[in-house]
Amino acid sequence: MKLVLAPMEGVVDFKMRQLLTDIGGFDLCVTEFIRVVDLTLPRRVFTRYCPELLNNGKTRSGTPVRIQLLGQVPHVLAANARKAVMLGSHGVDLNFGCPAKTVNKSKGGAVLLKEPEQIYQIIKAVREAVPQEHVVSAKIRLGFDDDSNSTEIVDAVQSAGASSLAIHARTKRDGYKPPAYWEKIPPLLSRLSIPVVANGEIWQVEDAFLCQQRSGCQDLMIGRGALAMPDLAAKIKAKFHNTHHQTLSWENVIYHILHSSMHQDPNVSEKYFSARTKQWLGYLKRQYPQAHLLFDEIKTLKYKEDVVTVLEKYAKCPTLDSNHDNYL
Repeated sequence: MKLVLAPMEGVVDFKMRQLLTDIGGFDLCVTEFIRVVDLTLPRRVFTRYCPELLNNGKTRSGTPVRIQLLGQVPHVLAANARKAVMLGSHGVDLNFGCPAKTVNKSKGGAVLLKEPEQIYQIIKAVREAVPQEHVVSAKIRLGFDDDSNSTEIVDAVQSAGASSLAIHARTKRDGYKPPAYWEKIPPLLSRLSIPVVANGEIWQVEDAFLCQQRSGCQDLMIGRGALAMPDLAAKIKAKFHNTHHQTLSWENVIYHILHSSMHQDPNVSEKYFSARTKQWLGYLKRQYPQAHLLFDEIKTLKYKEDVVTVLEKYAKCPTLDSNHDNYL
């Protein structure tokens, strides 16, 4: 079983990847998408989205990171993909699943699910541009309005030469509304000889194994579930390997927020840490009742020093600490 941390725009950035991989369980991270229009982007853009490029393309804990690109022009995507791996990305991922209206309006993300031939041309161009030792993966949904052309989509992905495929088991129309239709993946698997990763609605350890069973996929991609339960990947791996995992208490989670270095970046607004902490508490509320009370306590606070003061009242170092202390 391999677990992949899903790309989530505006949420799973460098510091969130660092924090979640410090806690453990993930085998690979995929970045937020880098929008590609008509130019080969400069190095600074790649390193802004993926600072791990300055660390051999790995997070602080050693988890490989793969850059995700989003666009619609094959040769431009190919040039940027080639540059991404030259800079140290562990392969390159292509986004055909983003449901955002602004992205779809400019013919990027999930709207391309309507055009399997265009998906084919994009992946083919990228595969030809990127050295064979590097993975070219794609992330799709089951379709746009429905899943009637899902077989055409996966055929296009494989025949274009993709190394692997992640399937978010919902259509663009479904958005993020439960359920995820894991049972619709096996008929697609029968057409594929490349590795397939299942994605969608994995919130608990039990969900992971049910997803494996219903989707027929050994490997899984986890997004919002890891934000709601930061040690979810570690718990899943412990269950899979029949080993012990010390569950993170609420106080441990607060400690990780404090020591993730989210509040130590001099290049962002004074209000950044407050906003990001409130955003994350929105996910944590699903698993930790204490998150509701903490949100109420900090909801009027805007500056990092004020929020940190509140968090420090509750934080407790985990028994099995990550390597945070080496970086304070």
